[in-house]
Amino acid sequence: SCSLTYQDGRLVKALTRGDGETGEDVTANVKTITTVPQVLVGEGWPTLLEVRGEVYLPTAAFVALNERQAAAGEKVFANARNAAAGSLRQLDAAVTATRPLAFLAYHVGVVEPIAPWLTQAELVGYLQQWGFTTVAGAQLVTVPARLEAHYQTVLQARGQLPYAIDGLVLKVNDFALRERLGFVARAPRWAVAWKFPPEQAT
Repeated sequence: SCSLTYQDGRLVKALTRGDGETGEDVTANVKTITTVPQVLVGEGWPTLLEVRGEVYLPTAAFVALNERQAAAGEKVFANARNAAAGSLRQLDAAVTATRPLAFLAYHVGVVEPIAPWLTQAELVGYLQQWGFTTVAGAQLVTVPARLEAHYQTVLQARGQLPYAIDGLVLKVNDFALRERLGFVARAPRWAVAWKFPPEQAT
């Protein structure tokens, strides 16, 4: 998980989530990720904008990275998540630049002076307009039957996705309603993870 801060449309800081209170400054490393805009495109972005998302290693890139590691006689990574985290936290940004990391934006934190969106769907539209890659195939649904159908569709397609997933995240679309719902401890009442059954193989 990574937080990108833009001041007047320019990337000025990137932090990992860390322990939830304090993260690591990985600005130099994040600037090597091609799917992270250095300068926002389009127009209408807030003066101060904190974009939250996930740094990941696409599956094909992970396989290729492990092949290179093995060929060089170096340690191979156990999984793409560990490889992405380790790549992002390198002390030398030049090493990070050799790793084909990518970034998916899914939320925002601080926005000043005012957010121009009222819903999650509108927010995603703005993020795309400003140059971010967002989760492909996200659905806005209003009835439970469509939600179940979407879950089954993604579950069946999970092996063909360019990255590993373990389920869906369901979010209330309306931000005003989210405010009313609030949080329990550190978890929001307006979002829930709907996990897939574990993958099995022989």
